[in-house]
Amino acid sequence: MVELPAHDLDLIFRALSDSTRRAMVARLAEGERSVGDLALPFAMSLAGASKHVKVLEEAGLVRRSVRGRTHICRLEAQRLAEADEWLRRYERFWTKSLDTLEALLKAEDAANARKGEQP
Repeated sequence: MVELPAHDLDLIFRALSDSTRRAMVARLAEGERSVGDLALPFAMSLAGASKHVKVLEEAGLVRRSVRGRTHICRLEAQRLAEADEWLRRYERFWTKSLDTLEALLKAEDAANARKGEQP
């Protein structure tokens, strides 16, 4: 398991904290897009979209290249995988906690059923 430095995690979660940037990441998961293409669904300027892309770049989630006058963005999915790995530790915690809760509730239901069977 690779341990992601706290600063890198901060950048990733900061970048993903904005719904516009999450939507951009989702579109980039389908393939490369220009900054203009990323701006279209939000009716924002190229400058506005570029600022969002910059935050994604700083987090390592997006790589931008220039083709002529067009800035093309592509998703760097490895960074998402690293953040997902960090989150999965907590998924295991919650799964274990919920399994324990389920066992306790079943035991309580069984105890209540036994009480109900007695005269």
